[in-house]
Amino acid sequence: MSAADFAAAQLTRATGAGLDPHEYLRVAGGAASVEAWSEALVATARQYLARAEGAASAVSAGEYQQVAARWFHFATLAPFGDRADAAGEADAAMGRALALLEPGSRRISGPGFAGWLRGPADAAGTAVVVPGLDSGKEEFHALTSALLRRGLAVFTMDGPGQGALAATTTVEADYHRVIGRVVDALGVERVGLVGLSLGGYYVAQSAAREPRVAAAATVSGPFRIDWEVLPPVLRDIIAGRAGGSGPAREFIRRVDLTEEAPLIGCPLLVVDGGEDVIPGVTNGEPLARLAPRGEYLLVPHGDHLLGNARPDWLAATADWLAGALAAG
Repeated sequence: MSAADFAAAQLTRATGAGLDPHEYLRVAGGAASVEAWSEALVATARQYLARAEGAASAVSAGEYQQVAARWFHFATLAPFGDRADAAGEADAAMGRALALLEPGSRRISGPGFAGWLRGPADAAGTAVVVPGLDSGKEEFHALTSALLRRGLAVFTMDGPGQGALAATTTVEADYHRVIGRVVDALGVERVGLVGLSLGGYYVAQSAAREPRVAAAATVSGPFRIDWEVLPPVLRDIIAGRAGGSGPAREFIRRVDLTEEAPLIGCPLLVVDGGEDVIPGVTNGEPLARLAPRGEYLLVPHGDHLLGNARPDWLAATADWLAGALAAG
């Protein structure tokens, strides 16, 4: 894939992650290679750090730090090379942003996870936002903000092989074990989960196996994945996150919700985009059909992660999760 094709393929994901589309096109448009694309995004992130240093108010400084975190994170999406430095910069910038904008936020970490708990201490419920294969806690700010506005506490996390933990851990198919440790650390009796992309599998698997999951929503999550049909670039990304081709094949073999779906006893919302077509990946309709309390929301024109269709699912999904947690 050429640099231009790669940059174009990331556009709706970039806008969904909060990057200004005009700025993204300017920054990414002149890249001669995918490596240069990543370097250009890192340089843009550093420009926002400089703006934060010269900001006239703490609010402006925090907002610049927050945008820098998104640019640093997005730079990690290049499929080749070591992105640990950019992931670490994204994590640090988000921490500085929250210290200025939401000083009540708490950093919580444990074996295989790290993230930020935001929102009121007396929230009516707690939601956990679970990222996917190459995403992380800095990406899904629009969803996090929507959940916060509905009175929920929100824990945005990196898990094994994700975000700031990608350099030191590998992906884990039995994600319910991670979620169990997260719930323990949060000190709550139950949580709602939202999983995006591969995070949708993680959330569904957790809802089937972790009894403290009270409601779950998946966005562009796979029902199952066939390694042999996956595009080569996606195989490479999975191998990088799994620690090699062999572990990657074994991990993908486990990504199959056929047996897990009927075990999901809590309310489940499955959101799919009709234009989300990845060879070898089965979208979520079978999950919604097989789960006892499953609901299905299909946005016909939505692409992967539905960054091109946020009005058609984001508010409705946030309302659904808040309502499901309130209903108990």
